Amino acid sequence: MAVPDRRGGVRVARDDAVLCITLDRSAKRNAVDRAMADALDAALNMLDDDPALRAGVLDGGPSVFCAGSDLAAKGDYVTTRGGEYGLIRRRRRKPLIAAIEGLALGGGLEIALACDMVVAARDARLGLPEVQRGVLPTCGALFRMLQALPPAIARELVLTGQPIDATRAHALGLVNRLSEPGQAQTDARALAAQIAINAPLSVQACLEAMNGLLAAADAAGWQATEAALARIRGSEDLAEGLRAFFEKRPPVWRGR
Repeated sequence: MAVPDRRGGVRVARDDAVLCITLDRSAKRNAVDRAMADALDAALNMLDDDPALRAGVLDGGPSVFCAGSDLAAKGDYVTTRGGEYGLIRRRRRKPLIAAIEGLALGGGLEIALACDMVVAARDARLGLPEVQRGVLPTCGALFRMLQALPPAIARELVLTGQPIDATRAHALGLVNRLSEPGQAQTDARALAAQIAINAPLSVQACLEAMNGLLAAADAAGWQATEAALARIRGSEDLAEGLRAFFEKRPPVWRGR
């Protein structure tokens, strides 16, 4: 493998025809800020635009995948080509596999949902804790969860805010392959290598067709997400949830 190139909290390295992208901001649990979004956008542009690359792996290192948005960024993590985090609204031409160790929470799980496949360590935890903070998932989970899981399970994850372990996520079809702890990145690279030996135009055409069918409902999904966000925007509970998060205390909900 080539020596990794690190910038903006992201490390990028080539492994033959596979591009390995690592979120590298562990002190912030890989929360995405402006610099990381731009670096992730650049890495994914490279994956799509370089004909020598045929598949990608996105991981967060050995202890955490991603905790979602860096709240200090105040929403400033949108790129022209990729949308939120440089990835969420991107129309990719080549397969991207998420490799999850530790936690994938909130926007971190939404990043995994925006990938094509997921490999996760058995002890990984996946969840959408937004309702515990008076907010809601805004990066695709409200409709992509319904694509990935039975509706009742999708509602459970969104409405309880409680994470599930990777073993249950695998049984439900959200995770493609389970790995032993510490092996998710290796196993994801092996899966990417299996894809990369196939005819590149065939792989890209199949991916475009399948993802195009799923994306046909995206406009309605984004509309529904914006409508849900409008209901809580400016509410006392939203302000209280954020205050309680920063003050490290349980929130006191008013329902208004």
